[in-house]
Amino acid sequence: MFIAKDLSFKNKLQDKVVLLTGGGGGIGLETAKSLVYMGAKVIILDVDKQKLIDAENLLTSRFSSNCVELYEIDLSDEKQIYTLVSYVIANYGCPDVVFHNATMIAIGAVEAIPIAIWEKSYAVNFKAPLLLSQLLLPLMKQNNKGTIVFVSSSGDAPFMGAYEVFKTTQVELCNTLAGELENTNIKVYTIGPGLVKTETAIKGIEAVSSYMGITMEEFFQMNENHILGVEEAGTGFALSILGADRYNGQEIGSIQVLMDFGLLTTSDKRNSIEIDYDEIIPVVQKIIKNFKEQYSGWKARNIFERQWVLRDFKKTVGHSADQFLEKIKQIEANMVNYQALDFSMYTSYFEKLKVYYERQYILLQSYEKNPHKLKEYSEVLQQYIDDLKTVIDFFHDF
Repeated sequence: MFIAKDLSFKNKLQDKVVLLTGGGGGIGLETAKSLVYMGAKVIILDVDKQKLIDAENLLTSRFSSNCVELYEIDLSDEKQIYTLVSYVIANYGCPDVVFHNATMIAIGAVEAIPIAIWEKSYAVNFKAPLLLSQLLLPLMKQNNKGTIVFVSSSGDAPFMGAYEVFKTTQVELCNTLAGELENTNIKVYTIGPGLVKTETAIKGIEAVSSYMGITMEEFFQMNENHILGVEEAGTGFALSILGADRYNGQEIGSIQVLMDFGLLTTSDKRNSIEIDYDEIIPVVQKIIKNFKEQYSGWKARNIFERQWVLRDFKKTVGHSADQFLEKIKQIEANMVNYQALDFSMYTSYFEKLKVYYERQYILLQSYEKNPHKLKEYSEVLQQYIDDLKTVIDFFHDF
């Protein structure tokens, strides 16, 4: 097992109860395997009875007969969700973790997908996670503990609107809950698997690539740097629970988790290349300095302006400005040791910050009417963008 590369993870979730939706196959099953390895009791939900049978045979033969419970359910049926929650509470009390992994893929142009498919996708990809969270949150609040994990997608993908719209809405739900639960010990975050060649994903990509006029092989070649194995993605899902305090309120990915826990290393190619840090370190330092100054400026604004700016930052970047500042400080601390892994693992943060500045540049062109200020501010933002691009390209080359 991939997670067994580090034996310290063994039994880290001993006696914890995890409710895992969509756990009968693919990433969900790999997540279940890692959770059981870490000692958790996993209640696996799936709509496919045969998948549940196969999952039970696999897990009980590898671990023990008491490590999992299988529960067949159609999450698009609200009544079945109420029955499930009553059963779980009666037999286990409140689960320690609710992991919303179940998904339904819907492929096609927005106008071509029947409204019934949109409604089914809404029921599985958003309503079910919402309802399960609503029903279990009162108990979590009563116990003042628990973890809720949402599984997101990249968003804005052509011909996948009936899927992406509801998966990305889970991010907004998570952000809302993070604010409401700020003064509790209940943690919520969103995790994405990245591009993984599961059976479900391949079917979806085959359809999307045909709409795009390319082959499936060409699609994967275009995204080869972002592909993660099924086992690795599931391991990242499971390990994220150990980092719930760290990830609270954030939108993260399996790759980030694997890096954070030391299970994903740089390629042999990277290790064999001597990197000229003297070229890139000053640019990274400049980016850090600029963000810190900007952060201080945001905090000095009046309450209404400050709230708008911070809300816009979080929506664009996926992290609050406070969380991002902590990550920036982490990067700054790691610059003491010029190691490729320490920097490359933060590339996604530079990319998100670049997206934010690009958005600010576009907005600036609309609302700044003074031509001299427009030129000045545009040049500043463009320099921010160029510096970030320099760092991103530098580490993508290795």
